[in-house]
Amino acid sequence: MLRNLRREKAVLNRWRQVHQVWEDLGVLISLADEEPTAEAEAASTAKPFAKELEDFELTTLLDGEYDANNAILAIHPGAGGTESQDWAEMLYRMYLRYLEQAGFKATILDYQAGDEAGVKDATIEIEGDYAYGYLKAEGGVHRLVRISPFDAQKRRHTSFASVQVLPQVEELADVEIKDEDLRVDTFRSSGAGGQHVNKTESAVRLTHLPTGIVVSSQAERSQHRNRDFAMKILSAKLWAYYRDQEEKKLGHLTNNKMEIAFGSQIRSYVFQPYQMVKDHRTNHEIGDIQRVMDGDLDPFIQAYLRLPRK
Repeated sequence: MLRNLRREKAVLNRWRQVHQVWEDLGVLISLADEEPTAEAEAASTAKPFAKELEDFELTTLLDGEYDANNAILAIHPGAGGTESQDWAEMLYRMYLRYLEQAGFKATILDYQAGDEAGVKDATIEIEGDYAYGYLKAEGGVHRLVRISPFDAQKRRHTSFASVQVLPQVEELADVEIKDEDLRVDTFRSSGAGGQHVNKTESAVRLTHLPTGIVVSSQAERSQHRNRDFAMKILSAKLWAYYRDQEEKKLGHLTNNKMEIAFGSQIRSYVFQPYQMVKDHRTNHEIGDIQRVMDGDLDPFIQAYLRLPRK
């Protein structure tokens, strides 16, 4: 309750600031005919004001029930072995760069390295105001087209990976996890990160017996920390599962009820024979693919948020 109140006050204060600049700009424009310096000042004020107004408009679009929450983002490679696992790791790096640039706090809850390259699974906790509201745009299947670095004949390959985004729900009272409903297994970590934890059984796997949901974490040296991380992932997935069961309308939250294969993608990243990133929901395109892979996702997120409401 207090957290929501703080957010609402912050939005109100920001609106007051935007409104004040608007009024000041109006005064400068009205004085432009009489004061030559007023015209120049109005021009220098107008451009940053337009950007501030655009940013504020986006904030007003984040009015979903859970938009203000922290988020949990999970990346899973599709079929294809090393090729898809490498693509999943490319997405993992892209999101970490975006989160850093956007000012969100990212905590790695789980990272399971691929057998040869890439990642089998990665889960990130994202903390910050409206983390879920912004990141929900990324939920779905992502498609890569490129000349494979793992193909000796240098043929073009298509790979898929899914991104699941859930609001963090550890504070929600309707998610109850009973000890008797859990099976807890420990095992040795391996792969990236595992080089400093694989001597002991620090990794934790949780199986929720009533639903069959399985989650794991091997991000930390401490078994206790990994169990805490796994519980965060499980809480979010259980909340999504129960909400789906009760309301049959969770698709806009999880965006993972589709095969990780051709025809189901929300966005395509084409490295060959041309370079283009295209979002198939909004038709927004960017030709500078490296810019996108370096974390510049704002154009795609903003285009998604501006889609007409259903």
